[in-house]
Amino acid sequence: MLLFTPGPTPVPESVRLAMATPTLHHRTPEFEAIFKETRELLFKLFATDEVIMLASTGTGAMEAAVTNLCHDTLLSVNSGKFGERFGKIALAHGLKNVEIKHEWDTPATVEEVVEAVKANPSVDAIAIQISESAGGLRHPVEEIAAAVKTINPKIMIIADGITAVGVERIDVANIDCLIAGSQKALMLPPGLAILGLSNGAVKKVGEGKGYYFNLASEIKKQRQNTTAYTAATTLVIGLRAILQEIESQGGLGKLFCDTARRAKATRFALEALGLHSYPNTPARSMTTIDDVNAKEIRDLLKTDFGVNVAGGQDHLKGKIFRINQMGLIAPYEMVAAVNAVELALAKLGRRDFDGTASRVFHEEYFKTALKKEEK
Repeated sequence: MLLFTPGPTPVPESVRLAMATPTLHHRTPEFEAIFKETRELLFKLFATDEVIMLASTGTGAMEAAVTNLCHDTLLSVNSGKFGERFGKIALAHGLKNVEIKHEWDTPATVEEVVEAVKANPSVDAIAIQISESAGGLRHPVEEIAAAVKTINPKIMIIADGITAVGVERIDVANIDCLIAGSQKALMLPPGLAILGLSNGAVKKVGEGKGYYFNLASEIKKQRQNTTAYTAATTLVIGLRAILQEIESQGGLGKLFCDTARRAKATRFALEALGLHSYPNTPARSMTTIDDVNAKEIRDLLKTDFGVNVAGGQDHLKGKIFRINQMGLIAPYEMVAAVNAVELALAKLGRRDFDGTASRVFHEEYFKTALKKEEK
C-alpha cells in the first residue's frame, strides 16, 4: 500500500533503523550530544533565532504558542479545521478571539487582516496557517506578517507550518513563532512538535505561561541540550536521522525544489483528466481535488490500486480527496498515484484510460531537469 495521506507520511527505512537502536536515558551525555546535533540541524531548517522541541503533537505546540505569546486578544484566521482550532485554544484559556472566517478554499488577504488589526487595538498576537491542510490552501502569511509589523511590531505572528516546514522555504523575517510537527514533511511518527521563535517571541515569553507548555522553562533547558521534562528520545534520534538524510540527498534546496516540481506536475496531471483543484491558492504540501465522485475515487484507489489518500472533513467529507506531496517521494511513486486516479475514473465510466496522467506528469516534472542539463 502506498501511503499518500498528508500526515502521517511514510517513514524512510534509514530513519526507522535509527530509531530501532537501544533506548537512551534522556539525562545522559550521550543523548545530550544527539540533542545538540539535532538542534543545530533544526536551526538550518527553521532559520529562526531559537528552536524548541516538545514531546507533543502539533496541537500542543499551537497551544503553547497561543498561551505564551498572546496575553490579551488573538486574531485567528479560520479557513479550515486547523485555523478554527487556534480560536478554540484562545477561548479555552480565557483569551479574547477575533476571527476572520472564510470557506476552506479561500485564503485571507493582507487588507482584511490589516483592517481587523486596526479595528481591534487589543490584538497582541495573530495565528494563521501557512498551509491549511483541511483543504490544501496556502495563505499569504509572509505578506500578512510584514504588513502587520509595519502597524505594530509588538504583535506576535504565530504561523502554523505543520504542513509547510520541510515543504518550502519560508521567509521568517516577520514571523515570531513557526510551528512544525514530526509526522508531516519531517517523515517521522507522530509525537514531536517543534517551534521556531524570534528574539521578540523569546522576550515576550518572559517567565512563560502554564506548566508543561511553559516555553520559558524549555528555552532555558534546551539551550543546555536537555529538556524541562522527559524528552521524546526516540523521535529526536529519528529527527536527527531524517535531517541528515535530507542533507545527504542534496540538502534543503533540492528538497524544496523537488516538492514544488512534484506538486505542480501532479496538479497538472489530474487537471488534464478533467478534475478540478479545490483551493484558490494551492499549497505545495498536498494536491486537493473536489469532485462529485471523490469518495468513490478514494475508495477505488485504496481497494483496487493500493494507494491510500485522505478525504475531507466536516462539510467537505466525501467531497474532496487529498494527495500528499510532503517528504522524500520518488517520482515513480507519484506517477503510480496519478495513474491510479485515471484508472479509477475509467472504472467509474468517466473517461477512457489512455495514460494521460502519467504522460502529463512526466512532461511537467522532468522538463525542468532537462532545462538544467541544457544549461
